[in-house]
Amino acid sequence: MAKQLDIQAIRADFPILDRTVYGKPLIYLDNTATSQTPRTVVDGVVDMYYRHKANVHRGVHCLSQEATDAMEASRHRVREFINASSIEEIIFTRGTTEAINLVASSYGALLDEGDEIIVTVMEHHSNIVPWQMLASRKGLKIKVVTIDSEGRLDLEQYRSLFTPRTRVVAVAHISNVLGTVNPVTEIVAEAHRHGAVALVDGAQAVAHLKVDVQAIDADFYVFSSHKMYGPSGIGVLYGKKELLEKMPPYQGGGEMIGHVSFNGTTWADLPFKFEAGTPDFVDAAAFVRAIDYMCGIGVDNIAAHEEALLKYTTERMMEIDGMRIFGTAPGKCAIISFLIGNAHHYDTGMLLDKLGIAVRTGHHCAQPLMEHLGIEGTVRASFAVYNTFEEADAFIAALKRIAPMLA
Repeated sequence: MAKQLDIQAIRADFPILDRTVYGKPLIYLDNTATSQTPRTVVDGVVDMYYRHKANVHRGVHCLSQEATDAMEASRHRVREFINASSIEEIIFTRGTTEAINLVASSYGALLDEGDEIIVTVMEHHSNIVPWQMLASRKGLKIKVVTIDSEGRLDLEQYRSLFTPRTRVVAVAHISNVLGTVNPVTEIVAEAHRHGAVALVDGAQAVAHLKVDVQAIDADFYVFSSHKMYGPSGIGVLYGKKELLEKMPPYQGGGEMIGHVSFNGTTWADLPFKFEAGTPDFVDAAAFVRAIDYMCGIGVDNIAAHEEALLKYTTERMMEIDGMRIFGTAPGKCAIISFLIGNAHHYDTGMLLDKLGIAVRTGHHCAQPLMEHLGIEGTVRASFAVYNTFEEADAFIAALKRIAPMLA
């Protein structure tokens, strides 16, 4: 059972929430794009720069050993957080986008002309474009799963898309537009029944629900620190060890080698085979603090608070004439994409900004989904653990104030 959270105490951990915008208290509802960062994480970054900065894995001196230990402790913590079976399966990247590109490039090298990849219409561009680039290079075919009127994947159609040439399924755990939580365990199991591997884009999931990659049985699972209260510029690729061992390196250089000579080069063991060059050891080390912060509050408690905010805000929004919400699937995540009548999303977002309310407007890097919905873009409000019901009320009041201006 979720416990009642002291949201004001949590908010005190985020100094940015004390600032004003255009003379109004900041109400930050753009958490799907990036969440804010608590003081403990920033302190971790500062501590690394001030006390432990040295290149990792290569030095015998004290600072290098300390930096290496901090980075590798983070790898162990990430493994534990998502329940991977080994630290060899945890690859640090610059974020979700790089992680998907790594898999598309490296695992994609094992695919043959005529092979097929299944994606969904709700994918972020980061889980579309790398596969398109691969398909263009290698003569592959991409198939697309559609959605119903509530924003749920058409699983019957999904099952019908498989052929003996299907090699990869790439699917978002949670839609960054609709908030739909996809049944990824079922989706992955179906892929495996047909001998395909499955990549799950968990960028929107890890901050809002417990993730167990072994229970999901994902072949690859990817996510970013900055969407889960952590530093920017660091992300994770989880991959099953047997697959990562088969894949060629994504980049060449230092760190990822076993031995280099002009007669030939050998690769380092996992996970370093995929971590060419000097890694972002500062943010990797601070990432531990973000995970510990979330776990200290309780991921289930965070999810319950956000769900209550979602339900309350959605009900209040529907009091507004002309309100259109896109994505109404049961059990959805705390994301509300909407339009007020035929008002342009940009105009709505700009007016809300003048009232101190930060939302996202546009196609949200999901243009194929917008085309499917028959719209150009939406306004998107999204919640995190530090958002309050008072902020939800202020958001509703602002929408009611600006709605007549947009009519």
